[in-house]
Order: sequence, then structure tokens, then C-alpha cells
Amino acid sequence: MQTILHNCCGLDVHKDSVVACILKTSDVSVDGGNSEEVEKEIRVFGTFPNPLKELKDWLESEGCHHVAMESTGVYWHPVYDVLESAFGGDIALLVVNARHMRNVPGKKTDIKDAEWIAKLLRAGLLSGSFIPPHEIRELRQLTRYRKTIVQDITVQKNRIEKTLQSAGFKLSSFLSDIFGVSGRNLMNVLVKKGQLSRDDIEIETKRISAEKKDDIKRAVTGLLTKQQRDFLKLQLKRLDAELSHLNEVERSITKLSAAFQDDIERLDTVPGIAKIAATAIIAEVGTDMSKFPTPEQFCSWAGVSPGDNMSAGKKKAPESPTETHT
Repeated sequence: MQTILHNCCGLDVHKDSVVACILKTSDVSVDGGNSEEVEKEIRVFGTFPNPLKELKDWLESEGCHHVAMESTGVYWHPVYDVLESAFGGDIALLVVNARHMRNVPGKKTDIKDAEWIAKLLRAGLLSGSFIPPHEIRELRQLTRYRKTIVQDITVQKNRIEKTLQSAGFKLSSFLSDIFGVSGRNLMNVLVKKGQLSRDDIEIETKRISAEKKDDIKRAVTGLLTKQQRDFLKLQLKRLDAELSHLNEVERSITKLSAAFQDDIERLDTVPGIAKIAATAIIAEVGTDMSKFPTPEQFCSWAGVSPGDNMSAGKKKAPESPTETHT
């Protein structure tokens, strides 16, 4: 492989260790011709903060501005966070899809893997995954966490609906959202009494039409046992805790996204995109679109561009994209 970079490093990252291989290439004259002399140094570092700082200091002392590592698991995250500030930020740090670095057949060791990554990097055969700036990555962590919490809340609501249905309370047949004000009021009465009287429905569903109230009265003739009331109370308590946690996370998102408020408001003007979605978009792709040379490449990275993988007249299943930072 032809040498493109004369000083580069490959990292084989694991849970408890990082194997680093620096390759330095220099031109030498041999019998009137030019040849390359390769100097190789391999070191193993831990993954705690101090050993990673030692890795950073070593790269700086060796003048190594080009580093590549695999994007396997989440173990590369702390390594990337430490190294991205090396040389005052003047470092080319690549996180590469593992599929693009398959080694030649033979015995596999961590040292060989690190050296193979360094060789591919030296030959200019690696292209890094898109990694947004640190502040965008922090916002991304929160927006993705918010999505998980919303999913948990939906699951908990479904559990409560199942409990009500099994006891004969079919509120969802007449209420569009049983977790709205009227629905929650009725559930609170059920927790206290185990049943709903006509007066309870009149008092707790003031904003509902008289015709719909009659439907509700026919749909809530069930009776909760003491155990069922306690169980419903536990489920509602869990739901309230998750809703409270969601509010706390959303406050953190609002605080972190304040620096990108202009971009979020601009995205919010697009039909179909609300502020929550606009914030999530910024958290995923950042604000520097120069990372994507063309709109087509951006669409491909975002997974909204249809793939085409055909050989010998047969279509093959496309490879699923690898998430670069979670």
C-alpha cells in the first residue's frame, strides 16, 4: 500500500484496554534508489482517565496528528473525548465502521488489529464516521434519552389501560385520552372507592357533553377489589414519577439547546416540524452542514435515501447503518 501519511496511529479499543500502534515512515536511499523505512511502536493503555491522558500525551510527544479507531460498542467514546483536544484540537481523529477495516485472514490479536488500522490509515484508505462537536453530542445524549423515557411512559399507560379493561372499565371507548384531566380524575376516584357512581362521573367530567357522560356511565359499571385498587395506585404512582422525570429531562434539553435557539426556531418554521423535533434534528446532525458535501450524502447518512445493492442481476439486502455516537 502506498504511503500517504508518514506519521499515524491505529487504536484497537476494548473495555479495559487500548492498544496503540504508531507507524512512522521515512524515505531512505538504497543502492541509488528510494525506499521506505518504517518505524513501529506499540503501547497498551488502560481506559481510566489517567491512562487515556497518558495516551494523549504520548501522541503529542510523537507529533502524531492522525489517529483512527473502530466504532465498536461504546468503548471508543471516552477515548475520543480525551483525544479530540490533543494538539489544541489540531488532530485528525477518525472513528471508522468496523466493516471497512476487515483484516486479512490469519491469527487475530489486538496488536495486529492496531497495526492493521494504522497501515490502512497510513495508506489513506479509511474514511471516518460523522462525529458532531462535543456540545452537540451532549445534547444528543439527552434527546435520545428523552425518546426512551417517552417510550417507557407509553408502555406504562398501556399497562394501566390493560388493568382497567380487565376490571370492566372501558374508559378508552369514550375518552380520546384517558390520561387527560377527566380520565385521571375518574381513575383517582377508582383508587379511593373501587367503583364510579353517576354523581362521580358528573363531578369529575365537567367538560364532557351530557351525551358522552351517559355513554361513560354505561361503560364503568365494574368494581375493583382492594388488591386491584392498590395495584392501580402503584401503576399511577409509577406513571407520575416517569412524567416528572420527563419534565426534568426536557428542562435540561431546553438549557443545553439555548445555544442553538436560532437554528431550532428556523427549523420550527418547516411544516410538520415542531420544536421538539427541531431540537432532535440539531442534536443528530449539528449545525455545520459542510460535513456533508452534497444533499444526497446527507440524506444517505440520515437513512432516508433508498439504497441500491445489486450484483449479477440480483439485489442484495443493504447493510444497516452503524450509529456513531449514542
